[in-house]
This record gives sequence, C-alpha cells and structure tokens, in this order.
Amino acid sequence: MAKKIKVLVVDDSAVVRQTMQQLLDSDPEIEVMGTANDPFAAANRMKEEVPDVITLDVEMPRMDGLTFLKKIMSQHPIPVLMCSSLTGKGTETALKALEYGAVDIITKPVVGTKQFLEESKIRICDAVKAAAQARLQKQAKPTLSAAPKLTADAVLSKGSSKSQAMIQTTEKIIVVGASTGGTEALRVFLESFPADSPGIVIVQHMPEHFTATFAQRLNELCNISVKEAANNDTVVRGRALIAPGSKHTLLKRSGARYYVEVKDGPLVSRHRPSVDVLFRSAARYAGKNCVGVIMTGMGDDGAKGMLEMKESGAYNIAQDEATSVVYGMPKEAVKLGGVDKIVPLDKICMEVLRSC
Repeated sequence: MAKKIKVLVVDDSAVVRQTMQQLLDSDPEIEVMGTANDPFAAANRMKEEVPDVITLDVEMPRMDGLTFLKKIMSQHPIPVLMCSSLTGKGTETALKALEYGAVDIITKPVVGTKQFLEESKIRICDAVKAAAQARLQKQAKPTLSAAPKLTADAVLSKGSSKSQAMIQTTEKIIVVGASTGGTEALRVFLESFPADSPGIVIVQHMPEHFTATFAQRLNELCNISVKEAANNDTVVRGRALIAPGSKHTLLKRSGARYYVEVKDGPLVSRHRPSVDVLFRSAARYAGKNCVGVIMTGMGDDGAKGMLEMKESGAYNIAQDEATSVVYGMPKEAVKLGGVDKIVPLDKICMEVLRSC
C-alpha cells in the first residue's frame, strides 16, 4: 500500500480546521497528521513529526501566514498551500506568498450545496497531491466520491465545424495552460515578451477572485499589458488575457478578429477553468495560426486539447521536466504526441517568438 500524504492543517478557525480534516481524511491517499491554531502550535507539532504538506491560513493571531512561510522556506522547505478567503487583503497576501515559495492557493471550504462541497474536496485534495510532488528547488525566481470526468465537449458549443470556422489569416495567437507552479512560471514567461508580441490567452488553474489580482500584478511587471479576460475581449497584439477562475475561457473568431468567450460550465478534467477547453477551441478556430504552450502542473488537463491543436496545424511547446515544479501536464501532452518541442522555462518565450 502506498504511503499516505501527511498534512498539517494550520488555521485559527476551529470550524475550518475540522472541515479541512474531514475533507482531506476522506481521500484514501491523504492523512491529516495534525492541526494547529497558529504558527507557534504548528512549529511545536512539526518538532514531533515533519509533514509532507502544510495548509496555511493567511491571517492568524500571534504570527501571520506569510511570516511563518518565510521561516519555513528558509529553515526547512516544505510544500505549503496557502488557504485563503475569496476576497480582501487575504487574496493579495496569498498571491504574494507564491513569490516566497508557496506551491499553490486553495480557498477555505465553506458550507454550501452538496455539489459545492464535492468540488471543494476535489480541488483541495488535488492541490495537496500536487504539492506533495512539488520540487521546491526547481521553482523559478527574479475527493467524497470520484466525480465523473467530463470532457471539453460539455463546454464547447456544437455550432460550426472546424472547416467552417477556419478563415485564412496571418495573425498568430498564443494559448497557454499551467497549474501548480504556474504563477511564477507565467511571470518568467510573460516578462520576456516585447510590447508588440502576438496576443496571448492563458488558463492558470486558480480559484475565482484571485485571477484579477494576479493579472493586475503581472500587468505591473511586464512590457505587454495583462488583464483578466472578460466575455468578448478581443485578442490583440501586446496583450495577455488570463482566464477568470471558476469560468471556462474559449478562443473564438469572427472574420479576422479573434476574441474570447467566458462562460460558466461543469468541471472538466477536474478543473475550471480548463486548459483542454481553451486548447480545443484554439484547434477549432485558429489551427495553424496558433502556438500552444503547456507548463508545469499536475494531471493531464490540456494534453488532449494540445493533440487536437497539433492535428489542426498548430505548433506546440512544452516546459521541460527540470524547470517544472510538477512535471505532470507537460509530460502527459508529450506522451500523447501533441508536443513539437520541449524547452526549459527561460527559453519558452524565445521559442514562441521564433515560431511566430
């Protein structure tokens, strides 16, 4: 029997600690080794046993989560998931924590419908499993029951066929998918682009309300403009659109104009937003005028969509294993035969521009 992933839950709310323990312990691959109401209690618990993963609240008494994260990463690096509320100061702090070494962000589970709790369990348990696989030294610096896997067909419209949608144009479009470790990978990637780069559409697995702040921070760092995608946004040169959390983002075309459709939809390959949904729409509406990039992340979201892109004439690039925090999504895309070239993170932008 495979060794269970041992998790330490750190949160000042007793309700959150109890809910997290119930959700995580319901997964046969995960075991909550303990809970703590603040970083000092967590440190004492870690003297007895070192966890494989820590879920860490952002705002706590005596010591905040960001300070504790810095101490962990400087003394004994352990994969950390920041556990944040959906809005307010905690959102910005959680995103800042990614720069200091946190693997990912998860939203605090709250009481809701059965479907909401099921999705929370899927997202949280998947994040813990991905964090357990994370190779911290490779980071770039400056469920209650198994839910049925839905395909991108559940989100993609059944309208025009690929042959009807393809209109000849010389304009290139770049589509990107990333998950665990992707926030820092995307920063490195986007900071390398000149101001007049081809239009970019990105899916980064991230909770809702975090993507707008994430896009705003990237916009301050990059030569190109970066914004959270809104329905009917045009894909233009010098701009990157980040798919909003909790919604799927599709590439569409009207004449020579590329634009995005942002829509609600079911979990696809356990994710919303889904890389497969974006990639399959790119295969349908852009074809050979598209360049696909798949980056660090656990699972196989994007692999099938990338294969469809290649079959429609797109040129596809995958991040290599050495620079990936979790070499899951790129590996699966390569395995399916949808990738044309594998390159390290700091060379991806150059390869994209070369192919455009």
